Amino acid sequence: MTGTPGRPDRVVLLNPGPVNVHDLVRAALTGPDECHREPETQALLGTVGGKITRVCGADPDSHAAVLLTGSGTAALEAVVSSVVPADGRLLVLDNGHYGERLLRITDVHGIACVRLEFGWAAPLDLEAVEQAIAADAGITHVAVVHHETSTGMLNPVRELGALVARHGRSLIVDAISSLGAEDLDVVRDRIDWCVGTANKCLEGMPGISFVCAPRERFEALADVPARTFYLDLSANYRAQVLKGSPQFTPAVQILRALDTALDLTLAEGVAARTARYGARAAEIRAGLEERGIELLLPPEQRAHSITNAHLSNGMSYDELHDGLKEHGYVIYATQEKSAGVFRLANMGRLTGDDIAGFFRAFDEVVARYAPSHS
Repeated sequence: MTGTPGRPDRVVLLNPGPVNVHDLVRAALTGPDECHREPETQALLGTVGGKITRVCGADPDSHAAVLLTGSGTAALEAVVSSVVPADGRLLVLDNGHYGERLLRITDVHGIACVRLEFGWAAPLDLEAVEQAIAADAGITHVAVVHHETSTGMLNPVRELGALVARHGRSLIVDAISSLGAEDLDVVRDRIDWCVGTANKCLEGMPGISFVCAPRERFEALADVPARTFYLDLSANYRAQVLKGSPQFTPAVQILRALDTALDLTLAEGVAARTARYGARAAEIRAGLEERGIELLLPPEQRAHSITNAHLSNGMSYDELHDGLKEHGYVIYATQEKSAGVFRLANMGRLTGDDIAGFFRAFDEVVARYAPSHS
């Protein structure tokens, strides 16, 4: 693990994106310089968009994907700011930090919003959701986070999609931390707007995010006045999908890397990746429980790609983080409402040896600090 003292040869990323990637993905970044207005680069947009729609469970003939240069939040803001009409209203289902992020986006753009708050680490109450929709005819859209990484909770988008469709409303799903690793199908789950990113469970590089939706939904945006310029989803759709050319300069090298990452995703299959991630998560959870560390959620609520656990042994997060980083392992903090909790993600190209090495380092760090906290 360690070459030069203090400089591990390989850093194992246990944060929820960016992730450790396949060598082929990294190699894709080193291709030749290219102009984004040339035919081969423009064709890449369509190729990548088609692969994204397939990962989402859709047919490229019925669905399309719009790519944006920016993190997953850019694509999420593009959807929220673009699809809710001036006389519409968004129902936000909030049970964590990223549910709150949806609210902040609506506030910035002055979008009418109804918040249904369940509390951090609390599961969605679908009966309460149905009551809220039925009681307010002005709600046109419903937004939810599929994998709420602030707690590690997986929200039930399949049941929610059926519920929202039954009431004739439109469902927006933040699948930024789930797409590629969880059971999600935009057609089966009745998801109208699916938001994803390259650098989490698709195992690409950071810098590209996207929106997958039925083509008819994109077409209908022509009647919704734009609230933004760069993130105007309708304008980007018309440029990329209808005209075959990016509206603005994309991160071409990151797009090449995503193309390779999508090939690897499709070759492995989402179900197989879910199983791979699940195996790594099981190793992490077993190792934590063997050490008497309490996990945040019950098993049935956990996603396959992250584990949130309570700090123990009297250690602060900074002590644990900094000690592990010396050994080449990067963990992640959580937000203020989950103080005393740390996160271990197993997205990306992690192995059983990586997890075993992590726990050897973990034990060394705990032993180092234990005397000072006893």
